[in-house]
Amino acid sequence: MNVFGVDIGGSGIKGAPVDLERGALTEERHKVLTPQPATPDGVAGCVVEVVERFGWTGPVGVTFPGVVTGSTIRTAANVDKSWIGVDAGTLLSERLGGLPVTVLNDADAAGIAEMTFGAGRGRRGTVILLTLGTGIGSALFVDGRLVPNTELGHLELKGHDAETRASTKAKEDEDLTWEHWATRRLRKYLAHVEMLFSPELFIIGGGVSRKADKFLPLIEDIRAEIVPAELQNNAGIVGAGMAAGTG
Repeated sequence: MNVFGVDIGGSGIKGAPVDLERGALTEERHKVLTPQPATPDGVAGCVVEVVERFGWTGPVGVTFPGVVTGSTIRTAANVDKSWIGVDAGTLLSERLGGLPVTVLNDADAAGIAEMTFGAGRGRRGTVILLTLGTGIGSALFVDGRLVPNTELGHLELKGHDAETRASTKAKEDEDLTWEHWATRRLRKYLAHVEMLFSPELFIIGGGVSRKADKFLPLIEDIRAEIVPAELQNNAGIVGAGMAAGTG
């Protein structure tokens, strides 16, 4: 069974059909830049562009970078604040000509995909997936069950919102070396999360997971196992498709 998945991010919106049996994209994903400002109308237009690129006419799963309850947006950290209170499922369904739309938190979607098809497959205990990109998304699993909308990227770290210090965007904006970012920013953030939740496994996702060899070996003094996401930056699309397939 194939279902369409769309992953809305602070910098890009990407999507593709997903094979739910394999947890893989059936075609090369299409990506467009997130409009600035990332208003509901602007983002919805981009989602329509991505879906129509494939001529898709079935269910659509969509991730959102913030807290989602039902299909209503409760927080919006890296997109326009006008999203807060919007029923994203209804909005996107209307813009897509009535196609059924399922909306969920972006990191939760990536985590669901990784726990089913990727680095978390078959793992018990406490597992935390962190998506490093424009911000930091998080997905918390206990014995394979998702605790939704954790938003651990917004924990306070040295007086700052953690994602402003340890995200990939922070590394790029401040032109940090891999070593500086890994040892002084990311390691401190992981240590803080570990102190709070004592996970057995950290899965590091987002686009930077493709370059895991440049920074994961530099992170020391973390008791939990740390591995890159196997689905890399496609995890959100796959997880969105999975949500739509069961929604």
